[in-house]
Amino acid sequence: MTLTHEHVTELRLEFPALQQTIHGQEIAFFDGPGGTQVHGSVVDAMVRYLTEANSNVHGQFEFSRRTDETVSAARDAMADFLHARRPEEIVFGPSMTALTFHISHALARILDSGDEILVTNLDHDANVAPWMALRERGAVVRTVDFDPTDCTLDLDELRSALSSRTRLVAVGAASNAVGTVNDVQQIAEWAHEVGAWIYVDAVQYAPHAMIDVQAIDADFLACSAYKLFGPHLGMLWGRYELLDRLPAFKVVPAGDGPPDKFEQGTGHFEAMAGTTAAVEYIASIGRRFGEPEDSTRRAAVIAGMASIRSYEGTLAERLIAGLQRIAGVRIYGVVDPARSEERMPVVSFTLEGRSPNEMARCLGDEAIFVWSGDFYAIHVIARLGLSEAGGLVRIGLNHYNTVAEVDRLLDVIERIACGSS
Repeated sequence: MTLTHEHVTELRLEFPALQQTIHGQEIAFFDGPGGTQVHGSVVDAMVRYLTEANSNVHGQFEFSRRTDETVSAARDAMADFLHARRPEEIVFGPSMTALTFHISHALARILDSGDEILVTNLDHDANVAPWMALRERGAVVRTVDFDPTDCTLDLDELRSALSSRTRLVAVGAASNAVGTVNDVQQIAEWAHEVGAWIYVDAVQYAPHAMIDVQAIDADFLACSAYKLFGPHLGMLWGRYELLDRLPAFKVVPAGDGPPDKFEQGTGHFEAMAGTTAAVEYIASIGRRFGEPEDSTRRAAVIAGMASIRSYEGTLAERLIAGLQRIAGVRIYGVVDPARSEERMPVVSFTLEGRSPNEMARCLGDEAIFVWSGDFYAIHVIARLGLSEAGGLVRIGLNHYNTVAEVDRLLDVIERIACGSS
């Protein structure tokens, strides 16, 4: 079931930021790939934690017990969201980037010289740089290319690059720069055939489609709550036996088992409270407007994400078709409507005669928020030959965006292209 205009209108009222204006103009938020707006229940949950539970963990008093419960609830929520086998497989940290570096440091301690790691040119640097750093330990890092004509990963090259020396394949579930969806389930199967692990960056995928770490047979998967209508917090899922096996850098009093050994220092507990609320919000979409198969939160999340995916797909199709009608616009990535499942609703383009930063400024002056540049996907931009030109203009669609906002965006871009703005 898809979201309707009436559903979206109702949901938009629950986001405080969406009620703001700039110089009398309503803000159109197309900046979601860099961080979505926050649902009101998330704000409430964080305030409630800070006023009714603020403490450190494992104390012998009520606020500390409430904090213990907050942490446990957040692990349960993310375990439901990702379909983890157990909540102890959920590790929290300051960001996906920090958590990925943490795992790469741990992996360095068990690598042998000559072991191989595969990364891709299609990924955010947060899923490249941590693995490149392992070259200092003697690892060989191989890079898999993508087809610049439609920005799809070269799966034939990836498969042929795998060998008995491959220890880990790092790949994104979806590109944060051009929206390409990768077949991580197939990549995981190939990786496991040679005894390698797969590390999935799902930051850009998670706000738009259902994730099932068991179904895709991943080994590690990372995402971020602030791309999920929640607070700034990173999450890492890993198979329990692998997290248990990896040696962690930690202080002596910290627990020796997962997830404690990977969570350095005092946690961001108010953000964990907000993360639980964010997952509950997505589940509420499924309960209110979808058709959950049963009464569990996981079923509600699946129904909610299905509704979101369907609705955002219609917006993306309208946006791409509109951009294709504007002279001078070049869209990067998959544009064929028949291949819509191969992209997330992240649409990046260039306009002849205008730099991406100039475009973003012009749109920003109209209270339309988009990103420009490389978005830390420096390898994508370099491969497309756009580094010197300033990268891309990136439009991110989320379920709180409307058809009217898309049409307004297209109208301003067309005016800019015609030189009237």
